[in-house]
Order: sequence, then structure tokens, then C-alpha cells
Amino acid sequence: MALADDSGLEVDALGGLPGVTSARFGGEHLTDAERCALVLARIRGVAPGRRTARFRCVIALADPTGREATVEGTVEGRIAEAARGTGGFGYDPIFVYPPLACTFAELPPAVKAEVSHRALALRKASEWLARW
Repeated sequence: MALADDSGLEVDALGGLPGVTSARFGGEHLTDAERCALVLARIRGVAPGRRTARFRCVIALADPTGREATVEGTVEGRIAEAARGTGGFGYDPIFVYPPLACTFAELPPAVKAEVSHRALALRKASEWLARW
């Protein structure tokens, strides 16, 4: 059995960028904080209602017999005006999770582990594997 995943941030005001290039957005030499700053700079002046974004995680599953499946988890949110919080990684400091009115970086790790795009995708993968 093989399992692989990829995740990314999709910002609507940027036409879905950084998307699948999230880890390399702006160049491989940038830090997470610099990538967050780049996203914020590119959407500076965008109205709050147009700062919509989502985290997306896709998990691919395959077994030696050739059976394959993909599952997806997405979390809708918006991009903050400035980075907030010290937890998490990547774009967590600029991704506001509306149900809790805070960024992913402000969430306690246990809460993020329940509501994140990866958690949603992993739950779907687990359900799929149980039926496989």
C-alpha cells in the first residue's frame, strides 16, 4: 500500500496561487515568513470580502493490485491583513479560519489537528481504507 499527499494554499484574489507551488512560491530560498509576506504584499489593498482562500490537501492511495483512489480535504477561510500567531507552519499565520475567528497559527495544535484540511483528508482516507 502506498499513500502520498500534497497540500497548498489557494488564494482567490491571486487566481488560485500559490496552489500546488505553495512550498516554493516566490522561490525555494524563501522562508515561511517571507512567503506569507509575499502573499500579503500581492493582495495588499484587496477588500476584505475578496480575500477568500482555502487550504486543500489531496491524498492518493494505491495498492499492489493497481487499485487507486484520491481523497481531498479543504478548509475555507480568508487571508488576514497581517500575520498573527506563532503556532503551525507555512501559511498558518495569514490564514483566518472563520468558525473560530483566528488564524491557524493562533489555534492550539489539538484544535488545528481536528479542523485542518489534512485532518479532513486523512479522515476520508481512513474511511476509504476501511471499505477497501
